[in-house]
Amino acid sequence: MTRLQDVYPDNKIILREVGLRDGLQLVKKFPSTAAKQRWIRDEYAAGVRHFEVGSFLPAKTFPQFTDVRDIIATIASLPGAYGIALTLNERGVNEALESGVAEVATVVSATEEHSQANANRSRESAIANVRRLCELRDATAHKPVVNAAISMALGCSIVGAVDPNEVIRIAEKLFEAGVDMVAVADTVGYAGPKQVGELTAAVVKIAGSKPVCIHLHDTRGMGIANASAALDAGARVLDGSLGGLGGCPFAPGATGNVVFEDLVFLCESKGFSTGIDIEKLVAVRSILKSEMPDEQLYGGMARAGLPCGTAAKAA
Repeated sequence: MTRLQDVYPDNKIILREVGLRDGLQLVKKFPSTAAKQRWIRDEYAAGVRHFEVGSFLPAKTFPQFTDVRDIIATIASLPGAYGIALTLNERGVNEALESGVAEVATVVSATEEHSQANANRSRESAIANVRRLCELRDATAHKPVVNAAISMALGCSIVGAVDPNEVIRIAEKLFEAGVDMVAVADTVGYAGPKQVGELTAAVVKIAGSKPVCIHLHDTRGMGIANASAALDAGARVLDGSLGGLGGCPFAPGATGNVVFEDLVFLCESKGFSTGIDIEKLVAVRSILKSEMPDEQLYGGMARAGLPCGTAAKAA
């Protein structure tokens, strides 16, 4: 079994909780390190195994991630749990590799306009950075999984509609650069199920045996419908955040990522076992309410609970 197969087993749906990174990206008040560790341990007890833990970004700009190494260590202490850390430059990559995190993530924009506005670099330069990340990964002893997300893949906050052929071209270049997996990100919640399903199927086809992750935002209320379409199209890795926590600086009014608890229920209702106890997962929201009382939390499962007679966790 390769490292990739260990983290992302074949023929299994993997749900990744990104609240600790994407969910905290824009908050003014954020949980203490101890509260983050409770958040992780309680979700782990509910069956969650994949956590986006934070970013290796300047502490002055992103103080919510200054404890990222402590969070990585907490997850590493839990058997079968995996941490994912975001990096955007070589300094961050080196720090992530030194931390021993199980997965290093990075981002390439689907459009040239967004790449220049967001990162002040071309898409080709961003892909070259990914290639360098893969070279640095190959030189390490533990060889973490490398995941490159294509942001604005289903619609761009600057130019609007995105040509799916451009996304496919970028995905091919990322696989050629040596990434273990590609994530297709609807960063501003632009798309509907038809677009998501078609693009997911196309990227799954070129990925072959490698996993494809779908990262969805619920800006226009399409998050769960889009996740269902992605599952039908062959995606087996999906992101969500507890309580739909998060938002995007490029989508004013966005409600954040697809609600993680609702995503678990969607998968179970479609016959995909997640190994996650929904009622235990919903209970973890109390930590967020205590630590960030002004943050709006979303989710149908928290509001209505499981349907009568439905088990919290599928057999």
